[in-house]
Amino acid sequence: MTRAVAINVAANSSLPGVRGPVYPDGTFAYVPIPERKPTRPDASVPTYADLDPPVDLPESVRDSRVHLDPEFAGYPHCERHTYGDEHGVKAGPLSRLDPGDWLFFYATLDRREWSDETTGSVDVAGDAPDAGVDTDAADYLAPEWGAYLIGGFEVDAALTPEAYESLPDAERARFANNAHVKRETFDAAVLVAGTDRSGLFDRVVPLSSPDAGADANRVVTDLSNDSGKGPWWRRVLRFDAEATATLLELVESREFDPYLD
Repeated sequence: MTRAVAINVAANSSLPGVRGPVYPDGTFAYVPIPERKPTRPDASVPTYADLDPPVDLPESVRDSRVHLDPEFAGYPHCERHTYGDEHGVKAGPLSRLDPGDWLFFYATLDRREWSDETTGSVDVAGDAPDAGVDTDAADYLAPEWGAYLIGGFEVDAALTPEAYESLPDAERARFANNAHVKRETFDAAVLVAGTDRSGLFDRVVPLSSPDAGADANRVVTDLSNDSGKGPWWRRVLRFDAEATATLLELVESREFDPYLD
């Protein structure tokens, strides 16, 4: 039976000091966190300046390298769908995912209103908006900041370090562009590869109530194992088989109304 786990990723108010934006129509930009560990001399690691995300970055970090994890095929400087994590609280449940299960990624995002310079949808790479696109406001967005699903992997493989190291070189190559593999000392406690059904979403799926970002909606309180109390937006959310089926239908249909209370 298909299960799912959702984890928090991407830029936040601590790292690098700003959140990525979500726009009135639910489009958004994925902004990674900074890379905080040494990387191999031969590894190509982009900087924030290379990505040029649509956020007001502190000048002190603009030339900093990014920890581009999760890696989404189609996003700048990415090749495949891979994710690695060194923290046991996340690596434990992720390592127990089976092929066909889902790993969802959520981020805290700041609501940004349209301006004269932003009058259309923004793609997930943060490119300039297109003119003439429907800009009707999504009624599910929190007023200032909120937590939102931004993408997901249909799991192809979830590997412990030992399983990864035992792979033939040709199979390990699929992870070559992952941020943890690029580190000077490989430190991932789990590596996850996604199938071709994986990717960033076109628009966010809300986990916060439209009343306040800190208030969890029913996707969290009814479908996941989490109570929605306290800083739930920092925690691992687990979904059993029945809840996963409902969540996948929700992602596909985008009929959020029953879950926003």
